[in-house]
Amino acid sequence: MSFTELVDPVAGGRLHEDRFQSGLGDVAPSGRVRLDTIARWVQDVAYADLEASGLADRAAWVVRRTRLKVERFPRFREVVRATTFASGFGRMWAERRTTLVGHTARVEAVALWVHLDPRSGRPIPFDADEMATWGDSANGRTVKARLRHATPPEGLASAPWRFRVADLDIARHVNNAAYWEVLEEDFAGREPEAIDAEIEFRDAAQPGDALVRAEPGRLWITAPDGRIHASVVVAT
Repeated sequence: MSFTELVDPVAGGRLHEDRFQSGLGDVAPSGRVRLDTIARWVQDVAYADLEASGLADRAAWVVRRTRLKVERFPRFREVVRATTFASGFGRMWAERRTTLVGHTARVEAVALWVHLDPRSGRPIPFDADEMATWGDSANGRTVKARLRHATPPEGLASAPWRFRVADLDIARHVNNAAYWEVLEEDFAGREPEAIDAEIEFRDAAQPGDALVRAEPGRLWITAPDGRIHASVVVAT
């Protein structure tokens, strides 16, 4: 399976920049900024672009897929510049590219977001103002929203997991950044220098028990009844 493409910005397209700096609760004991922190930064700079556009109230957004390609992890208190732009559109979803750069850090990210009516919660097409704001940066590039990750094979062993009430976000489901904590748990006893991983979200989780099923390079986060909340593929 190939990961989502990391495209470059086009001349004249809208770019939005912000800056982040990790705190004590954002890093591993080594001082490496955790993946869940990076995922929060990626979603926060995306929302900052919505606010700056004046169109934040036009729609709600839920993430369908995120790829984080960490070439060099940010470190504790390193100032990181985040640059984001819309890199593709479908009928009711859009792709957003983000680059995070610090003194030594470099992270490339791409996420697919579904565009929802804020009242009904159902996917809706983009309006003329939204396309006028972000359409040029996508340069006519079309993206698809279909699920790509495989389901877990039968008989795969599982380990317990639990989502907390503190993992809930304003949309009243477990925030996408919290799922990256499962991969952080997989790092136990070792410190990665770099990683390229993609997570795909299926059935939104609520606080409570979950299961993690894993095989080399892949893991699945499921409900106890087998419903897949998310799947993760790690490049090897």
